[in-house]
Amino acid sequence: MVKSIERVQTGIRLEKRLLKVMKALAEHLDMPVAELIEGMTLHCFEGKTPFGPETLQKIQMLREVYELDLVAEDSHRITEREK
Repeated sequence: MVKSIERVQTGIRLEKRLLKVMKALAEHLDMPVAELIEGMTLHCFEGKTPFGPETLQKIQMLREVYELDLVAEDSHRITEREK
């Protein structure tokens, strides 16, 4: 069953390397970053993993390419650099 939704424009700030990985993954999956975020969030809200083994391998490769060394545990203890 297809559900009709209403999307709103939002401005969010993300860690630079994380966004690079997300953009590359969205491109690989042939979808906009916003839809990638929607899908990940809906899965996480239900305690489900949003990605299968092949996609997780791709994510790991992209993390290495963009030197993304942050992990889930870091989300509770990161601070933004002063410019």
